Amino acid sequence: MKRSVPGRRLAAHLLLILFAGNLSAQDMPLEQVLIDGEGWELVGEGYKFTEGPACDPAGRLHFTDVPGDTIYRLDDNGKPEVFVRDAGRPGGMMFGPGGKLYCTQGAKRRIVAYDLEGKLEVIASDVRSNDLVVTGKGGVYFTDPRARRVWYVDPQRNKRVVDEGIERPNGIILWPDQGTLVVADTNSSSLWTFRIEKDGGLAHKQAYYTMRLTRDKAPQSGADGMTTDRDGRLYVATHAGLQVFDTQGRISGVISRPQKAFLSNVVFAGKGLQTLYVTSSDKVYRRKTKVRGLLFSSHQAPPAKP
Repeated sequence: MKRSVPGRRLAAHLLLILFAGNLSAQDMPLEQVLIDGEGWELVGEGYKFTEGPACDPAGRLHFTDVPGDTIYRLDDNGKPEVFVRDAGRPGGMMFGPGGKLYCTQGAKRRIVAYDLEGKLEVIASDVRSNDLVVTGKGGVYFTDPRARRVWYVDPQRNKRVVDEGIERPNGIILWPDQGTLVVADTNSSSLWTFRIEKDGGLAHKQAYYTMRLTRDKAPQSGADGMTTDRDGRLYVATHAGLQVFDTQGRISGVISRPQKAFLSNVVFAGKGLQTLYVTSSDKVYRRKTKVRGLLFSSHQAPPAKP
């Protein structure tokens, strides 16, 4: 049956409303992050395998050389210097409350925290760990890829498994409001989110983000370390490059890798937390941006809702 003219006008009007609604939806393209003319700059090289970039309260970068058994930090001139030697095969790191540097120790099967002088405190022992995130209250979530588990250590140092079943859980991070946990699956295209309960438990598991894959590595994404900025974007190191997602879980774009070698992790550090630092095999790089990162050692205001 042929539509009347008023009917066609009504249908067109409804389509216009729907289209306008899509246009007004939150849009966070890479142009809001990247600075024209700014590329990757080499920070340090000659390492065996770099990982665990972490930012202290002053904005100074720390990172690990896992096989080299050493934790480095940048000096006042932005050059790497040794912070801790014989670090137990250090992996993922993050600064927590009190300015302590939390770190996974693969060789010693434990989670530790270092003070400013490099003196350590054992947070959890007899655990396998890869990466971690520390909440503003001092709780620690960490991944165990071999057992396909996510663990939680509460501020009183009690530990328990809070999720099982992700094929290879690796990178782990919080949303800015610290109410949602994100876990990367290295072996698939999914980044999983969980609501954090009052007791530190996890609920409402969901494959919230879908990563882009490369033809030669699919179905493995190679997803590893992650970070977030103050606006709620999520950044994840993958085979395809540094993938960036908006607050709705949509991909904003992919920042190219600084070199062909594996991209393992990412963090914001430096003045104003406006510089992206990435670890990539034997090297560490940085890149200035238009946005700001954040520290989880204190609660941050959540990003504005769209």
